[in-house]
This record gives sequence, structure tokens and C-alpha cells, in this order.
Amino acid sequence: MASVRFTVTPTKAEDLPRLSDLSPDIGQRTSRVQFGSKESVNRSDPHSEASGVPTSVHSGEVGDTPDYSSLDQDEGNSKISNVYINNTHGVDDDDFYDRNLALFEEEMDTRPKVSSLLSRLANYTNLTQGAKEHEEAESIGEKKKASKSPQMGTFMGVYLPCLQNIFGVILFLRLTWVVGTAGVLQALCIVFICCCCTLLTAISMSAIATNGVVPAGGSYFMISRSLGPEFGGAVGLCFYLGTTFAGAMYILGAIEILLMYIAPIAAIFEGEGAAMLNNMRVYGSICLLLMSLLVFVGVKYVNKLASLFLACVIISIVSIYVGALVSTFHVPNFHVCMLGNKTINGHDIEDNHCNKTVLLPVEDAADTFDPNVTIIYENSTVHPTFLPGHASAMTLEKTTSLWRLFCDGRELNATCDEYFNSNNFTEINGIPGLASGVVSENLWSTYLSKGDVVEKRSLSSSHTGHVAPTHPYVFVDITTSFTLLVGIFFPSVTGIMAGSNRSGDLKDAQRSIPIGTILAILTTSIVYLTSVVLFGACIEGVVLRDKFGDSVKGNLVVGTLAWPSPWVIVIGSFFSTCGAGLQSLTGAPRLLQAIAKDNIIPFLRVFGHGKANGEPTWALLLTALIAELGILIASLDMVAPILTMFFLMCYLFVNLACALQTLLRTPNWRPRFSYYHWTLSFLGMIICLALMFISSWYYAIVAMVIAGMIYKYIEYHGAEKEWGDGIRGLSLSAARYALLRLEEGPPHTKNWRPQLLVLLKLDEDAHVKSPRLLTFASQLKAGKGLTIVGTVVTGSFLQSYGEALAAEQTLKHLMDKERVKGFCQCIVAQKPREGISHMIQSSGLGGMKPNTVVMGWPHAWRQSEDPRSWKTFINTVRVTTAAHLALLVPKNISLFPSNSDPCTEGYIDVWWIVHDGGMLMLLPFLLRQHKVWRKCAMRIFTVAQMEDNSIQMKKDLATFLYHLRIEADVEVVEMHDSDISAYTYERTLMMEQRSQMLRQMRLSKSDREREAQLVKDRNSMLRLTSIGSDDDDDTDAPERDRPVGGDSSTEHHRRVQMTWTKEKTLHYKASHSGCSTPEGFRDMLSIRPDHSNVRRMHTAVKLNEVIVNKSHDARLVLLNMPGPPKNPEGDENYMEFLEVLTEGLERVLLVRGGGSEVITIYS
Repeated sequence: MASVRFTVTPTKAEDLPRLSDLSPDIGQRTSRVQFGSKESVNRSDPHSEASGVPTSVHSGEVGDTPDYSSLDQDEGNSKISNVYINNTHGVDDDDFYDRNLALFEEEMDTRPKVSSLLSRLANYTNLTQGAKEHEEAESIGEKKKASKSPQMGTFMGVYLPCLQNIFGVILFLRLTWVVGTAGVLQALCIVFICCCCTLLTAISMSAIATNGVVPAGGSYFMISRSLGPEFGGAVGLCFYLGTTFAGAMYILGAIEILLMYIAPIAAIFEGEGAAMLNNMRVYGSICLLLMSLLVFVGVKYVNKLASLFLACVIISIVSIYVGALVSTFHVPNFHVCMLGNKTINGHDIEDNHCNKTVLLPVEDAADTFDPNVTIIYENSTVHPTFLPGHASAMTLEKTTSLWRLFCDGRELNATCDEYFNSNNFTEINGIPGLASGVVSENLWSTYLSKGDVVEKRSLSSSHTGHVAPTHPYVFVDITTSFTLLVGIFFPSVTGIMAGSNRSGDLKDAQRSIPIGTILAILTTSIVYLTSVVLFGACIEGVVLRDKFGDSVKGNLVVGTLAWPSPWVIVIGSFFSTCGAGLQSLTGAPRLLQAIAKDNIIPFLRVFGHGKANGEPTWALLLTALIAELGILIASLDMVAPILTMFFLMCYLFVNLACALQTLLRTPNWRPRFSYYHWTLSFLGMIICLALMFISSWYYAIVAMVIAGMIYKYIEYHGAEKEWGDGIRGLSLSAARYALLRLEEGPPHTKNWRPQLLVLLKLDEDAHVKSPRLLTFASQLKAGKGLTIVGTVVTGSFLQSYGEALAAEQTLKHLMDKERVKGFCQCIVAQKPREGISHMIQSSGLGGMKPNTVVMGWPHAWRQSEDPRSWKTFINTVRVTTAAHLALLVPKNISLFPSNSDPCTEGYIDVWWIVHDGGMLMLLPFLLRQHKVWRKCAMRIFTVAQMEDNSIQMKKDLATFLYHLRIEADVEVVEMHDSDISAYTYERTLMMEQRSQMLRQMRLSKSDREREAQLVKDRNSMLRLTSIGSDDDDDTDAPERDRPVGGDSSTEHHRRVQMTWTKEKTLHYKASHSGCSTPEGFRDMLSIRPDHSNVRRMHTAVKLNEVIVNKSHDARLVLLNMPGPPKNPEGDENYMEFLEVLTEGLERVLLVRGGGSEVITIYS
């Protein structure tokens, strides 16, 4: 027999660690359990039950020394005669259920043998299917620099910037084209929908802006504080990109006005198409540089120039209205040349003649005689001959520049285009005036395809003919549709955030933002709607559909209506677009700076810094670079739909934020602006979403994908912020609703998944002792379901609250490191076992309670003199069983693979000994969903007894797995030898002798502690506490001091109040000498092993032999975990049984089911 060395170290109570062991501390036994061994599923020994005698040998009892000569040798197998077994139950060797499954015999009624289960495979479904910041607080310690930004009011700070951004490039360059293409009615519809969208958004924004102080960041601040950092960051960045590209769009519009209408000779590259785009890029980059420098100098200078720019805008708009009124009495002289019903490009009429030929007097033509003219004499055509007497009566017919564009020569007899031959040139007035009635022709839409000729439908045409690209017609450059026009027009109403973006420069943002924004929207909406009507009533349709004014010789179309000169509009629109670009370049860097200062996107932190007065220098630099990308695109019509998506997405979430806050009735939702309602916000949100997909569904999807990627990045890598946002409130409401729904009934077997409660142990330095336990939990969960990570801090809650917070932070950091999504819980209790019990009872909420407990194995429990760890472990097993929870105990957890070390091959072996709900089948399947275990194959072993048909069991098990849709190799292991070997007897004897020795040593230790206490407090009344019998300690007391019945009289012996004298002390030491004398040690040699312990050891040894033989090379072994004995006196033996059962295995997962079915063969 191997010798065991024990070291006894006196330990004071205050030296014990305050933090609990995950597995195990002792608990107080309140009563003695009378144990009668149940020898079969349906039968127990009546004699044992009637006798009332406890099964285990008390420490005060001394048995006779066994006679080892009675060992019999029979056919090479060692067997133990009954004379060497302490069979206090009076049970014969052949009168018990099965020696091979003795470990599980107490639970056979609830956990039947696998063979019994498989025999009832057809009735499987009859089993149970279901189981019964404040912002100031965030900046504490940060030294803020005083901001010297200008403090502006409503008019200068909000109203003017909004007007400038709204009255941008689209009003002057594209609105007439929209009216001519869509018609007055549909154009009114487009403008009305877009203006309603922005007005509803402004109402929602006003409610949010007046619900608290709005610092710098404006729209981003409102969205992020209302919808959370993820939504706020995603939408804020999208809005920033939209605002930046809007600045590029305004600059491109200004350059288009400059090069096409103000100074065409300034073009560096001659030609059209690519050459024009290159001109836009060069001049656009120069303009962007100048504007960026102006913004860098300071926002106050931008606002000073804003007055000048806005004056130009107002003068331009007033000139349009005056021109429309003047056209009623005095029609402007803008003629449009038509061939049939097709519009002629005015740039190609070099001689200003809208005719095929012109008649010239002979006197005028004599000096410029041309053979390509015909002399007309008295209405007859003759050859060009000159007679002195008839010169005054003759005229010459000469071909025009248009003739040469349609014919192959300048001669009158040249071959010409069929359509040219069949139709004549006519001139119509491009601006017929307000009283002309042209509005009736412009009411309806005229959508054209790319390459079509702009035509006037009211003019007749005798022949369609073939249209060549070389013909001097006005061609359509883009295929038009209602949705396209919505996408192009919407940026003209997207300046509503210009004031809120600069909220940091406002004196009173809560007052200025609502008033200034809504007034600006109402002003611009009226201007847009009336402009649509005026354009349709005053301008000819072909001119309206001529995007670049080619039919009126390159004049800006809207400028032809202006009074007194088109240059008023040209100059005014140029400064208007420049002003809008400046406003965009002013607001966008501040928006980016606000996002960066919130520190929710790590790589943007550098852009939160700026000059001493708060100007966002680095953000301005990035904005200029991004805007340069937009300028390099060089196409106004390509940039506009992209902006539409970004702005619409921002407006959508502003409306969503207001609707959520109103519907959730958040206590902090008290906006000063009261003219709002959740239905208005909801309607605005629907309009925004509809406009996104109406204008361009693929751009909408791209914008959503970009926002989604930013959202996920912030969610996984951004800083965690608690802003009391509406999404958090929505989550709370949804969680409440879901929890109440889950309470309606128990979960179905098909919906069962392990909801884990992971019990971790912290050391004295608050470090997790077994972090790999959480790694295993993450592999098992793969991010699904509920995970609660808990620990117990010993002590009083009032004194240990700080330690509990530190422990909770430690758990959170470990969960983040292992990427475990869940919650952590720290319980403060006087004893770890009580804390674990409280945690198991109270964890979770409603239907989201844990159904599986994961705990570590108490390592080195044999070498420890302190039994608290393994006693807490066993108590936890009992508590989980009583709570009907499943239990997972990974043994040798330090050898389990990490998430970065996947298994490339191997097996996961399942030893299915008793059926406890199918946990052993489900766990390997869940583990193999994780990358670490994915390449491991699954093998299932089950044990056949002598009376079982192993061949039929294998067939039934294979059929069962087939119906479970689980792929695994099946093997049935036969265990026919039920004889108890000498090795089993020796292991049992060593176990019981060790247990007795530890009890004696703990007793001796308690005596020494009493002597030290006696010397210290000789004349005091002492409260005597023996380890294990007192309420504050949980070790074993001498069995002779405990009544069997476990009644209240036990307390009298547990706590003794007495005065010590020398005689009493000597008497007590003599009667509690324990193993301090040789006689005490010889008493242990007389122990005879208990009969039930021998049978349980036999089961553990035999199962361990076959498991090691079959699964020695397995990556993981899953095994049924037998329950602890009903009699607490056998707890230490139970730990020994588990050690023997798992001996020689590298990685073991002990599994106990929760008493309910967790897997089913049915869909």
C-alpha cells in the first residue's frame, strides 16, 4: 500500500482567502441522512431501512483487524470474501442490482440505463419534451481649452446658412430642366414631397434639439444621443461624407457656371466631353484650395462673406420674379430655331439665320459673287448674269450655315438630309411670357432617352427621318425618369442641417435651431413651388428641357427670364454656389471633430484636435481631401444621387429618434418645442425611406451597407458609451416583452440550448485561476444563447463592496478577451458555498435563466488539509441537481485547447452509460460548431451488461443517431466480469483509511488551536468552535459528537459555553487524542471497507479500464457524472470515485443532465 504524507499547518481564520474557490467550499449539514442502500431500481433492503443504522463507520467505532489469510484465489481473479467487507446493510453479494453500475444505482429511477432507453426507442417522444454619462462625467480630468468661437444668433447662425445651402446649385442649374422634363404637375409633386420630407425632419430635429443642450456636432450629437453611439457614429459619418461631397458638388456647380456662362474663353482644354471634365477638375481644385484657406482663417470670416453671398442669392431670386411679371407686358427677345418640331443648337447658327437660304439684293451680292447663289427675276429663277438696267429688280438666294450642316455641299443642288428637305425652319420665342398660355403645354411630362432630340410636340413634322450625331440639334445627354429627377433635385433641399452642424457657434442652440431651420425651409419651399409654376408659365418647353441652354445660344436658361439682364442670375448663382460650398466646408469639419471627440471610432481620434480657439484644423484637412475626390469626378449629375442617399439616411434616423423617444415616453424626453407628434416623425421616416429607393435603389443599398459596416465597426472596436439613447430604451421594452412571452410556458425540447452559468474562482489578487474555463464556455456557446459568468467574494457586503466591483471588472475584461457575449455577476457571502447557492437560485430573469452550470474540478483536493474546496464542489453538485440544472465539469481544464489552437484531427468520445436527457448527444454537436473542434470526429460508446443483447443495442443506437441527424461511430462495450478484484478492495481500503486519518488530523489540529486560545484568554468566556460542526466552518466534526437524528440537540454540542480549568483541559485532551497516540493509528488498521464503497469502487475501476482502453487517444472524453451519495458522510469517498473513474484521461468533461429532454428525433 502506497504511503501518504500529510503536512499539518495551523491556520488562523483570518488567514483564509476571502475569494472563493469556484468548485467548492464546505457547507453546514443541518441533519443526518439515514442511508439505506437501494440495490435496484425498484427494490431497497427492508432490513436496512428498518434498522436506522447509518451505513458508514463512525470515527469513534473500532472494528476488528481483518484476517488477510481469507483471500481466495479463483481462476486467477482475486475475489474478496464477505468477511472482509463491512456489509452493514445485510445485503448478499448476489443480491444487488449490478456491480458495474453501482456508482449510478441511486439514480436509476430518474436516469435509466442506456440499454433500457434504447429498448424504448419507439416511445422516445413520450419522454418529457420541455423543462419544467453625463457628458461632464466622461471628461473628468481632461483639461479643456477655452473656445473663442463666435457666438451667433438665429439669423446669422442658422437662417442664413440654411438658406445658402438650400438655395444652391440645383435651383439655378437644374430646376428649369426638371420642370421641362417632368412637367409642371409632376415637378410640383417632386418639390412638394422633398420639401415635406425636410419639413417633417426639421420638426423632429427641433424636438430633439430642444430636449437639452446641443453642443458642437449638431445633427450628429442629436442622432448619437438619441439612437446610441453605433447608430450615431454610422449615420454621423455618412452625413459627414454627404456634407463633404455636397461641398464638392457646389464647387463643381460654380465652375460649371464660370466656364459655360461667364467666361468660356477661360477653358484651358479646348473641346467638349473629356476636355470639359478636365477643365472642371483643374478649376475645381483651385477653388477648393481657396475656400479651404478661407475656412481655415476662421468661421467668422465665412459668416461675414455669407451676407454678401446671400444678398446675391436674394437679388437673383427677386430678378426671376420681376422678370416673370415683366414678361407679361414685354416679352424678352430669346428666339429658338426649329426645324420642323426639332430644336436647333444655337451655337451652330454662325450667321444668325434660322433658314435654309437667304435672299440678298444684287447690289449687296455683286462684290461677293458666289456661284452658289441663284438670281430671282420677276419670280423666275435664272443663272447669275448681271445686266445694267435690271440690277435693282434682281435678288440673290444664298445658302446658310445650317444648309452646310444638313447637306453634302454648299450648292443649292447638293444632296441634303430627307428630314431637312421635308421641313422648314421656324423661329419661336423662348420666353413667350406669363400671359402666353404656354403653361398648358408644360403641364405634362416629356421623358426622353439619351441621344433623343428635344422636340416641340405642338409643331407639325412631315417626316421623321434619320438623326445623325453631326446634325445641329439639341440632344438629350441623359435618360430621364421620375425617379432620376427625384434623386437629382433632392440635394437642393438638403441644407437644413447647416445651422445645427454649427451649433457650437450659437448662443442658444435650443432656440436658434428650431426657429431658424423651420423658417428657412418654409422660405425655400415657397420659392421652389412658385418657381416651378413661373418657369412652366413663362418659358417654352423646349428651352426648359435644354439643360445647358444650347437652344438660346448658351445662355443660362433661368437667366433668360431674369430682369433686367441674364447676368444678374449668372453672377448671383455663381456666388450662391460658392457660398453654399463654404458653408459645407465649414460644417463638415465640425461634424467630424464632434465624432472624433466622442472617441467612439478609434482611428478618428486625431481629428478631434484643432487650433487653440477650437477650429478643427485636422478635420478641415481631411474634408478638403475627400472633397477633392468629388471634384475629380467632375460630373454634377453623378454626385447628386450619392448625396441624396446620405442625406436621406440621416433624415430617416432623425425622424426615427424622435418617434422612438416619443413612443417610449422616456422620462428625460421633455422638449421645449411642442409642435411635434410621433405620427409626423413616422411619416417623415417613411417618406425618407421611400425616396431612397425611388431615386436609386442600388445607391440606397450601397449607402445602407456603408452605414452597416460603420455600425459594426463601432460595435466591435469602438468605445462603449452610455448616453441613455432611445435604442437602449427600445431594447429594454423589447426585452421586457420577450421575457414576458418566455414566461408563458416551458421551452420545447427543440428550442433547448445550454444557457450557461460559469462559476469562476479568483485568487487573492483578484485574478481568474482558470480562464480556460471561460474559453471552453465560448467554444460551447459559439456566441449563441445566454452566458452568465459568476464568482463569489467571501465577507460582508458592506465591507467587501469594493472587492466585488473589482472582481466584476476582472470578469468583464476576461469576457472581452475571450469574446464571450453575456453578463457577469459577483455575489458577496460569508461562505462560498452559500454564495454559489444564492447565485444558482437568483441568476437570470424570467425565462432567461441558466439551465446549465459550468464549474471547475477542485485540483489537488487530496493533498489539501482544508476540505472546503471539495465540499463546496459536492455541495454545488447537490444544489444543481435540486434546481434541475445540468452540470458540466471539465477536468484538467488547463489542457483544453484555446481558441487559437484548433484540433486538426482526432475524436470526441462520448461514453453514454445512463440516459439523462440527451446532454451527451447534444454537447459534442455544439462543440463541433466551433472552429476548434470542427475537424474532430464523434464516437459514441455505451456499456452492455450480461443480460443485454449488444448486437441489438448497437443497431438501436445507430438508428437513434440516424433519427437525431448526428453522424458518429457507434460501439457497444461488453462488461461481463462483475467480480471484485483485490485491487478494488485495496483502493477502497486506502480510501477509507485516508479519510479516517484526515479526520483524526483535523481533530488534533483543532485541539492545538484550543490550547493556544486557552493561553491567550485564560480567564474569559470562550465560544468553542470545532471545525466542521460550527456554523462558520464546514469541516468534519468527530462522529461521536453528533447525534444521528440531526435534531436541535446537535447545536448544544456544537457550541459550548464553559470556563476552562486545568483538570477539564487535561480531561478533554485525553478524550480527544486522535491519532496523536500509536493506539489511534492502530485503530485505522482495523477498518473494514464498507460494502457499498467496494461496489462503487469496482464500478469506477472497471469503467476506467474500458474508457482508457478505448479513448486514450481521444481529444475529449464526455462521460456521465454520477451523483453524490445521499448520505453526506460519503462525500470524500465520492471524490475518490470520480478520481478513479477519470484516471489516465487527458481531457474529460463530466456531464450531469438537468432532468429534462434536450434533444429529440422529431422535427
